Amino acid sequence: MSPGKKARLYRIAESRYGFLVSPANTLARTVSDLSTIANTLVPESNTSSRPRSSEKGYCPVLIVEDDADLREMMAQLVALEGYQAHTVANGREALDYLRHSQRPEIILLDLMMPVMDGWEFRREQRKDPAIADVPVVVLSALDPSRGADIGAVEFLKKPLDFDRLLALVRDYCQ
Repeated sequence: MSPGKKARLYRIAESRYGFLVSPANTLARTVSDLSTIANTLVPESNTSSRPRSSEKGYCPVLIVEDDADLREMMAQLVALEGYQAHTVANGREALDYLRHSQRPEIILLDLMMPVMDGWEFRREQRKDPAIADVPVVVLSALDPSRGADIGAVEFLKKPLDFDRLLALVRDYCQ
């Protein structure tokens, strides 16, 4: 990766997600991870369907996030762990996906999105018996108390702890 591209990734990650303000060893690992992601990005409309290792196997994960950069970064991290990542940009698209496509093992859900936000998505999801029991992890910059009544299995505050996010995905994909 060129030094210019690496510097750009530093700036994007730091300004958008704030997770580069950390000890040097974590910073080096994050830059290495970002470099790997930048070199393996797939078109945004694509989904990753190739399990990386037989012990992890096949596990669909639905990512519902309106920020295209963060959505794609999460999809790549999930795919690099060997799971199948599907992405949508809002709650309406998520409901359409759930009703007409493959059932995910877990949903990673932003709350504040256009078209249909995370709260409305959860109200609609919970009304539909066919999809009501798919576990949801909420991802939000809001105070966790704002999402307490949403019925999520976990609430992760943004900027995201990607290690914790991947640990949750692993837990539900076993």
